[in-house]
Amino acid sequence: MKNGSTFFLKISVFLLGIPVLGLCLFLLPQLAIKATEEAQKGSELAYVVFGILFVVYASTIPFYFALYQAFKLLQYIDKNKAFSELSVRALKKIKNCALTISGLYVVALPLVFIIAEWDDAPGLVLVGMAFIGASIVIAVFAAVLQRLLKEAIDLKSENDLTV
Repeated sequence: MKNGSTFFLKISVFLLGIPVLGLCLFLLPQLAIKATEEAQKGSELAYVVFGILFVVYASTIPFYFALYQAFKLLQYIDKNKAFSELSVRALKKIKNCALTISGLYVVALPLVFIIAEWDDAPGLVLVGMAFIGASIVIAVFAAVLQRLLKEAIDLKSENDLTV
């Protein structure tokens, strides 16, 4: 396969990481500063914000690892190694990262609920659940692709043995 056939997807994977990096470098530190100021004033809600910020920062680690695995998977496709154990392992790692992200946001959901109750904004809980749902969809999709790829590899090796 030509090296340029997955170029658009590689660029897309790279562009997915830029907004998250911007969020972690610019917006979230501002929220942490405001929460610190509120904590110094005696607000207990600031500690809830710190918990949510911790979960968001912790979820960036599996997010970027999954993006790296997706990039590696695209490189395997470029090198005609799409039907290999390397691809199956990359999909398994992507699935595990998506499940980890989902688990982290499940842990943070009660904290989001506390803020939603305080601010009287029930839609905030739906936003938190959207992150969980998106991660689960990605995990299921990666698991299905992993199983299909594994079956295709087994079928290919079985056909190679009969020839």
